Amino acid sequence: MTTDIAPVTTASGTTARKGRLSRRADITVRVLQILLALFFAIPSASPKLVGHWSAAEAFDRIGWGDWLMYTVGSLELAGAVALVIPLLAGVSATALIGLMTGAFVTQLTVFDGQNALTPVLFAVPLAVIAWTRRDRTTELLAWIRRRV
Repeated sequence: MTTDIAPVTTASGTTARKGRLSRRADITVRVLQILLALFFAIPSASPKLVGHWSAAEAFDRIGWGDWLMYTVGSLELAGAVALVIPLLAGVSATALIGLMTGAFVTQLTVFDGQNALTPVLFAVPLAVIAWTRRDRTTELLAWIRRRV
């Protein structure tokens, strides 16, 4: 189903399509996606995937063993890759918000609130991405339904 979206003139005099991001906003969100993907891939997932002592020590303190460290690192890396794939960006951001929720709860319960704000600070821009890319998420779900 396709719908025609009438052009709308914004206050700045530029023409945008109602329901769609302006070019500037779209580029801003893309840059945000790339920056978050770099963060989740390099300083976040990498230490977990190589078993760096700092990550291993933190996950030992959690008490669930190395398997959780490798699982979280793998999920972060997969989320980072998916953040830069247009069709998967919204779903990835949503999934990473779930991961950040788990990190927040862990920070509160296991680490006595140390750095508990960090996952929240990452969840906010992820929510922006999930919201602005929701049309792609709808498109992905429709594609999956057609295949099933």
